[in-house]
Amino acid sequence: MKLYQLHSKQALPMSKEKAWDFLSDPANLKIITPDHMGFNILSGTDRAMFPGQIIQYKVNPFPGYTTKWVTEITHVSEGEYFVDEQRFGPYALWHHKHFIKEIDGGVEMEDIIDYKIPFGWLGQLAHPLIVKNQLKKIFSYREEKLTELFGKLDGIPTELILKSI
Repeated sequence: MKLYQLHSKQALPMSKEKAWDFLSDPANLKIITPDHMGFNILSGTDRAMFPGQIIQYKVNPFPGYTTKWVTEITHVSEGEYFVDEQRFGPYALWHHKHFIKEIDGGVEMEDIIDYKIPFGWLGQLAHPLIVKNQLKKIFSYREEKLTELFGKLDGIPTELILKSI
């Protein structure tokens, strides 16, 4: 079983409270997801985030492939972090940790995603050709969109690392 990890960090010039309010609202995920993904929230965003919350989406992760994606918010520490895990969707495993920490001039937003591709060796073959590039594009878009919405902290580089673990 081959696992992969995406690790992303971005610094934003905003208060921790404002960052938490935006990032912990599942409805805002559509704002920071590229339009070509056809991302639509079907249910589960009618309340503030809580452990056990089930959120259903429809998504086009790749051209010609539409699927439902069901995630559960498994952990929430108000203002600090939350975790979402895929219950049904395009990955064999998807475990996404979101951290927010205060830094000089704003906050650092950190995402750590551990994931596994379905379809055995075919999925492993598709990872560097399709999946890895798609994830890079999604997180690059997210970085650009958050910078557009909230600005950028000078002197603090953004990180995006994808690796096998």
